Amino acid sequence: MTQPKKVALLGGDGIGPEVIRDARSLLTDLQSREGLALDLWDLDLGADRYLKDGTTFPKEIQERVRSECAAVLLGALGDPRVPGLEHARDILFGMRFGFDLYANVRPIKVLGERLFPLKKGRGADVDIVIFRENTEGTYVGFGGQFKKGTPDEIGINEDVNTRKGVERIIRAAFEYAKRHGKRRIAMADKSNAMRFAHELWLRTFDEVGREYSAIERRHVYVDALCLYLVQDPTQFDVIVTNNLFGDIVTDLGAALQGGLGMAASANIHAADPTRVAMFEPVHGSAPPLAGKDIANPFASFLTVGMMLSHLGFDGFERRIETAVAEAIEEKQCTVDVGGTLGTRAASSWVRNRLLVAAKR
Repeated sequence: MTQPKKVALLGGDGIGPEVIRDARSLLTDLQSREGLALDLWDLDLGADRYLKDGTTFPKEIQERVRSECAAVLLGALGDPRVPGLEHARDILFGMRFGFDLYANVRPIKVLGERLFPLKKGRGADVDIVIFRENTEGTYVGFGGQFKKGTPDEIGINEDVNTRKGVERIIRAAFEYAKRHGKRRIAMADKSNAMRFAHELWLRTFDEVGREYSAIERRHVYVDALCLYLVQDPTQFDVIVTNNLFGDIVTDLGAALQGGLGMAASANIHAADPTRVAMFEPVHGSAPPLAGKDIANPFASFLTVGMMLSHLGFDGFERRIETAVAEAIEEKQCTVDVGGTLGTRAASSWVRNRLLVAAKR
């Protein structure tokens, strides 16, 4: 008998618990109907727990996740009742940095032609995967403030880039392209302005790229990349960039696919897929939408698909994508992507469509 793979579920804040509730229902459907070997573990973490007893991400929970789980499915973190976001930093950085999940992987795929916002081209031709470095750059928190609150105040944040960190995310992008038959990789930096930090990116990209002669490599400044993504996104297959630029460019990519409600992501240790990985829809906690049954659940469903593929459950990601695409086409979806349904109804429609498809 196959040993079930343990998945920790963490709804978090805002709309996070709502979309993870429905993602959990999708997983339990697949468990009961198709024998998907999963062990689901619900974690009581987030702003509510923090405000109740000060708990953020206890060491014992962190170690259990590291040692017992194959994946974590996270809803969203961020609550205005915790203005310092102490709980969010401990949980999110505790996973990304603590588990060394250095590759943030964001697919940009258009699942409904009417969601594509550009006048030129077809959304169906857009199929991009962005690799964002996830554990270095400006997010390491090096820096500080001097003479705060005075006219002479100084604020500094350091952009930290190591050869190891840069090389492994670039190599992860090339390996992905090689495995999936992608023929082009673009690396985005700002080496003309951030000479020392980003020259390292430029040089490493060239050196690693020589090992993958069948893949066309292209260097592009990040400001130009944003321009090109709007002019013609079909010119890109795989994009790799640093932590800060990746944060920005992936949201631009989400706009091409219908908004953040359609954006899935994975956070992985690309060199060792047996390590625990973390998967999250990237729409954020959106506190004003919480509890109103209007949040788009499709990003969480597509994220489930990515997670199942990573865990070795072949075919489910494609089936989930197809069901979501059919929901978009038939307008059985939430308002943000052209429908009239609430969160629960849109989720139920996709889950029922998957059931019908499984019986064919």
